[in-house]
Amino acid sequence: MGENHWPRLAQCRVSLAAGILLLTLSSFASASLGDRLPDFRDCVQVCVESTCENGQYAIPLQRRLLLWTCPSECDYTCQHVITDTRLAREPEYLSPILQFHGKWPFYRFLGMQEPFSVVFSLFNYLAHDYGLQKLRERIPREYSLRKYYVAFGYFGLASWIFSMIFHTRDFNVTEKLDYFAAGASVLYGLYFAPIRIFRLDKEDRPEKASVLRVWTALCIIAYVAHISYLGLWRFDYTYNMAANVVVGVIQNIMWSAFSVYRYRKLKVQWTAWPGLIVAWIVLAMSLELLDFPPWGGMVDAHALWHLGTVGPTIWWYSFLIKDAEEDLQGKRLKK
Repeated sequence: MGENHWPRLAQCRVSLAAGILLLTLSSFASASLGDRLPDFRDCVQVCVESTCENGQYAIPLQRRLLLWTCPSECDYTCQHVITDTRLAREPEYLSPILQFHGKWPFYRFLGMQEPFSVVFSLFNYLAHDYGLQKLRERIPREYSLRKYYVAFGYFGLASWIFSMIFHTRDFNVTEKLDYFAAGASVLYGLYFAPIRIFRLDKEDRPEKASVLRVWTALCIIAYVAHISYLGLWRFDYTYNMAANVVVGVIQNIMWSAFSVYRYRKLKVQWTAWPGLIVAWIVLAMSLELLDFPPWGGMVDAHALWHLGTVGPTIWWYSFLIKDAEEDLQGKRLKK
């Protein structure tokens, strides 16, 4: 891709197409063919009646600590019994591996349901932690945008902590915490995008401060309404995905346009980084559209999506630091 041409329209179309397909897939998340199979239901029922009701099944300590119970052990075991049976069938099924409860039948590790999603979520957490450390070291406290960048780091850390928890054990509460934290992180990305792009942090004009206060209030109200609807009214997967896709696409368009504008103005490579980072994230998000059965029973498209966001996270902090340093240098030259 040439440095002088950034395909904004094509990129926006990719973002929108990915979002539409993700919405379509999300509508099927809560209804899986696997857990509707009579063989699976019979397997779980027999296991519970023969193993759990007599109290003879001993669960290892590491799994008990992660709240595995006898019925959940039966559910996990039967998922793999049914999957192995379907894989061994002659002739083969067109889709021998089915999802159960909205998830592929993963092989757990140390009690973790989706071990590679946990590990790759940890990589993202460490990327934010590293970026936040560098940001604090290289951007002075008096820089007006520093507090917004630090807050971005904290939102990122929180979202990946809850992602690790959710992928370790999928419960109703861990799922909601993961979704709420991810939603907060995505919305904060939209919140601070116009603050940086339009420099609402500067106090040179009173109207900027007023716009910032209104924008802050709108974002807070939007998030409270979002989690209130999901938590108190109905946990709507399709709506949640739609909200995150719309918010994500808006900020992607903003950063891409900002990237094009600054590159054309300054003609230096680092000003194009936001647009390139957005393209990387869109490609990583497209992995979710593949939704293939996990390789080796452990690595699926969702895990790879988490892996794919580590690089752009580190790159994004590099941009924030470079952008701040150039801004501070410009202010010194004007004095």
